[in-house]
Amino acid sequence: MSHEELTQRVMKVIADTQHMPLDKITPESTFAELGIDSLDGINILFAVENEFNVNIPDESAQTIKSVEEMVDGIAKLLAGDAGVALQA
Repeated sequence: MSHEELTQRVMKVIADTQHMPLDKITPESTFAELGIDSLDGINILFAVENEFNVNIPDESAQTIKSVEEMVDGIAKLLAGDAGVALQA
C-alpha cells in the first residue's frame, strides 16, 4: 500500500467516524483544527485499529495530534516496526 493510499484511508476513517466531509480533512490537519477531542480521538483510534488490523499502544496513541502523525505511525506498524511506531 502506498503512502498516498494509506493517507486517504486514514482520512476516510476520520471523516466517517466524525461524520464530517472528507474534503475538510487534509494530511496536515491537526485534531484540534478538526474539533476532535480526546473522546473522539479514542473512537477514531478504535476505528483505525479495526481498519488496518493493528494495535496502537496507549502511550503512543496519546502523542498523536494530527492526521500525518497517525498515518506515519500506522505505516510503521504495518511495516512491522512496532518498537518505534508512533513515537513522537
